[in-house]
Amino acid sequence: MPLSPRVPDLAALDLLVSVIELGSIGRAAQAHGISQPSASSRLRYLEKLVGVPVLERTTLGSRPTPAGALIAEWARSVVDAAEQLDAGIDTLRAERDSRLRVAASQTIAEYLFPGWLMTLRATTPDTTIALESGNSVEVAQAVLDGRAGIGFVESPKTFRGLESHTVARDRLVVVVAPQHQWARRGSVALAELAETPLIQREPGSGTRTWFEHAVSRALPGTQPNIALELSSTTAIKTAVAAGVGPAVLSSLAVAADIAAGSLVSPEVTGLDLDRTLRAVWPTGQRLTGPARDLYAIARRPD
Repeated sequence: MPLSPRVPDLAALDLLVSVIELGSIGRAAQAHGISQPSASSRLRYLEKLVGVPVLERTTLGSRPTPAGALIAEWARSVVDAAEQLDAGIDTLRAERDSRLRVAASQTIAEYLFPGWLMTLRATTPDTTIALESGNSVEVAQAVLDGRAGIGFVESPKTFRGLESHTVARDRLVVVVAPQHQWARRGSVALAELAETPLIQREPGSGTRTWFEHAVSRALPGTQPNIALELSSTTAIKTAVAAGVGPAVLSSLAVAADIAAGSLVSPEVTGLDLDRTLRAVWPTGQRLTGPARDLYAIARRPD
C-alpha cells in the first residue's frame, strides 16, 4: 500500500540519525557531503512532515527531543534495511556486469569488434565477454531471444521489437582478381554490374541485403545476378582472387587484400554503396553496465 505523505524520505531520516550520533547539524552535514544550511532545511522539512519538533538547538550543538529520539530509533531500522537493500542491489549489478553476451554480423565481428573489445577490457577487466557471430538476421534473432544483450548489424532493414542506432559507417566495394577485365579498366557501370554473375553471401547477410537495396534504388525492379553463395567473407575473397568472379564486400574486409594487390577494387559509376552499421537491443529496454559501455565505445569516431 502507498506510504503516508507524513513519512520522511530516507535521506532525511539518515541525516537525523547522524545528527543525534554526531551531536551537531554541522558535523552531520559534513558526514553526508552537504552544506549546513541544506542539512538544516532538510531537518525543518522533516519536522514539518511529522508535525513535532525532533531537535533542540543549543550553543553546544543539537540534541533530540523525546519525540525526535523515538523517531530516530525507528529510523535506524529503516536506514539499516535500506543499506541492506543497497548492498543487495550492488550484488545484482555485479552479477549482471560479470558477463556480457554480444551478437555481431561477420564483418563487424571480424574487423571492428576486436578493437572495441580491447578498449572495453581496459575499463571492465573482470567482465567475461562472449561473442556470437552470424548474419544480420541471425544477430537480430539472438537479441530477440535473449541470447545476447546487444547486437551489431549491417543490414539496412529494421527489426520488429528492436531499438536501432547507428554506431559507424562503412562502404561496400566491388572486388575482382588482378587479371579481371574490370581491374584493367578501373571502373564498371551499374548496368553491367547488375547483369554480371557475382559471388555473394547467403540471404540474410547484411552486406548482400544492403547491396541488393542499393541496386534496387538505382535501377528500380532490378536485382543483382547472384551466381555463387558462400557463407563466409574469407571464402568469397579466396574465390574472387582465384578468378571465379567479382564480389561486393565491405571495404573493412578487403582493405588489406587491396593493399597487398591480391584483389583490385574498380569504381562503380551510378551506385551509392555507403552504408551504416547499427547497434540493436530490445525495444523499451535501456542498455546498462558493460553493454552500455560497449555501445559508447562503438560510437566513438576513429
